[in-house]
Amino acid sequence: MNRAAGAGAAALAVITAPIVLVVALLGGLSAVAAETATGGVDATKIPPLARELLPDITAITTATCPELPPLWVVAEVAAESSWDPTAYSSDRNGGAAGLYQLNEANWVAAGGAPWGASPPPADADVLDARRHLELAIPFVCANLRAAAEHLQATEKPTSALDGMLVCHIAGCSRVTGSATGIPVPGEAGCDRTCADLVTNYLDRVHSLVAQYSANAGPVSVDDLPAPTPFDGVNALCTAVDPTGGRCLTPATRHAHDEIVRAFGPPGPESPIRSAACWDEHAWNPDSDHSRGQACDYFPDTAGRFPEGQELQNGWRLATWLRTHAATLKVKYLIWQGRFWSPDTPDADGWGRPYTGGGIYDAEDATGGHFDHVHASFEITDG
Repeated sequence: MNRAAGAGAAALAVITAPIVLVVALLGGLSAVAAETATGGVDATKIPPLARELLPDITAITTATCPELPPLWVVAEVAAESSWDPTAYSSDRNGGAAGLYQLNEANWVAAGGAPWGASPPPADADVLDARRHLELAIPFVCANLRAAAEHLQATEKPTSALDGMLVCHIAGCSRVTGSATGIPVPGEAGCDRTCADLVTNYLDRVHSLVAQYSANAGPVSVDDLPAPTPFDGVNALCTAVDPTGGRCLTPATRHAHDEIVRAFGPPGPESPIRSAACWDEHAWNPDSDHSRGQACDYFPDTAGRFPEGQELQNGWRLATWLRTHAATLKVKYLIWQGRFWSPDTPDADGWGRPYTGGGIYDAEDATGGHFDHVHASFEITDG
């Protein structure tokens, strides 16, 4: 298999059913309209070929599929081929080629020329980067629209963009035949290997979306009130945890109350959708959660990579906590795969890369702290 075949090509080698181009009605487009507000692409963070072709991607999506953010095109192609236009992976269906790793049947259905050989010859249009995007983006868009219509009609919780990813990696029948739109083992003809491939593929694309997003950085908090200083005494887990846990240290409870004062109480209409503080965290005996010294704040649904306004809301909270770290006795913050403490020098804009400490998967939405801001607070005498 070609080095750059990527996660998508590996999946195609196992899931042998071809990806079917589904011709969708346009009625489902309203379901994805709100999902396009994912912010722009940070051109300094994407592969060189993606940077070169970003104007083409923007023009193609604007003309043919405005509900597909260019950011997601860049991320999915990176997951599929690592932005190698000559990438090829062989399997018993004839293999998959090009930036989006399409098999020959799908490439022809998208309007491309048959390959005539496996792997395709060097002059095959499937290996031409611009031609590939010109045909593949509308092909992928058809799956996005089909997924949007189905998910809206059935009220399944999966987003249309995630439905598009499932269609691409495993076939749209996995969306329609599963309870949520993302198959688990035993659903829609998907065994454990199939379900794991789908989950890993979604996680990989989400991670790349977060990595390439132009919104991935601190934002202004000048409009938010400054917190009042903590002036309590040193004590261990004696304050009530308003999120339902056993207890909090006074400094942690004070910081939580100040967050609520600045951002409002957690809830579906709040910049902070939910919060969780004390937790036993049996798998991590060094966790500050089990000491009542930490809280997690989710700007969107747990387990989901936040985008658009939700991503901005998370950055607002992280920036506010960092700005007022001394006042709130902040020990450290983890957010968007980055770790920051008052003693941590910045690298690439904000803190340093978070590795997971050998306990957490740093590329997972929750393990990498992409879906929540983790805030730990010092034990202090006031």
